[in-house]
Amino acid sequence: MTTKIDYYELLKVSRNASAEEIKKAFRGLALRFHPDRNKSPGAEAKFKEINEAYEVLSDPDKRAAYDRFGHAGSAGSPFGRGFEGMGGFGGFGDIFDAFFGGSARARSGPQRGVDLHYNITISFEEGVFGADREIEVQRTEVCSRCRGSRSEPSSPSSTCDVCNGSGKVRRVQQSLFGQFVNVAACDKCRGEGRLIATPCTQCRGTGIEKANRRISLEIPAGIEDGTQIRLSREGDAGVKGGPAGNLYVKVKIRGHDYFRREGDSVLLDLPLNMAQAALGDEVEVPTVDGPVLLKIPAGIQNGKALRLKGKGAYRLKRGGRGDQLVTVNVVTPETLNKKEQELFKELAGTLVKPDIEIRNGRGIFDRIREVFR
Repeated sequence: MTTKIDYYELLKVSRNASAEEIKKAFRGLALRFHPDRNKSPGAEAKFKEINEAYEVLSDPDKRAAYDRFGHAGSAGSPFGRGFEGMGGFGGFGDIFDAFFGGSARARSGPQRGVDLHYNITISFEEGVFGADREIEVQRTEVCSRCRGSRSEPSSPSSTCDVCNGSGKVRRVQQSLFGQFVNVAACDKCRGEGRLIATPCTQCRGTGIEKANRRISLEIPAGIEDGTQIRLSREGDAGVKGGPAGNLYVKVKIRGHDYFRREGDSVLLDLPLNMAQAALGDEVEVPTVDGPVLLKIPAGIQNGKALRLKGKGAYRLKRGGRGDQLVTVNVVTPETLNKKEQELFKELAGTLVKPDIEIRNGRGIFDRIREVFR
């Protein structure tokens, strides 16, 4: 009798692995060895073993019995006491489908195409105002010669003599542990229920072909960095008449030399010299719509934000536009010529030196002295 592999080793998890870790490990291995995805020799047998291990380790009672007695703790059937015929499952396909939400018996029917993903980078202004782009993706499409039938046009086909046209076969295996029932897609007709006499010469009997397709993409005004746009039915073609998958386009917005975005607001840092901040001014500032004049009030403080209404990004859902916020950055000169030094000294003689903080008529240095006393 063949020695069974340890269930923990099969799923590549430790013996104290959590239920979530076991589930995650099973999902990855099941996707890797599922017969519909993996046609290599031994994949189907490996998939059965993985399912067997998961059925035991995912059940607290069965896992406890297995931890204590090993494989002998599952006596009565391949998966434990009272689990005859795989507990109502038809076989490894049904367990896979119960876990992933599909139907093993439907594998011979239409199957949805795979979703595709595409990344695109746009300019800052395109993120504000939107844009129309054309992208090129490589995807599978229904074969233009056989229209997905997999056979040469006008070529006859016949009912599969193994599954009698059902597309699936049922096998009952007897073992030392009990009865093992397996329902799977027919190997001879690949779940089609019919046999093709002459496979299509263009797609080699697959029913699909690779194609480069140019697709129009409408980028909405006000889109934010990292947003994903879904294009329905623009992914890979479905199998056996199933619908095509979707195409998901992730949008990245390129940075700007001086603008930034926060939601529907456009941000700009505006440098001003000390005289402009003290006396006020009218300056030209850039916006996404072009330069505009902005009035700077006298005595404005560093870090103060001025608002330009309606000069921000478009709002995706509410409509209208946000504002542009212009933050003042008062620049102190690093070097002064002789005349400038004299002017600043004269000005300094007329200005009151501000204290850091004044409470009850006392400055911060007065309070520091009291602490050290």
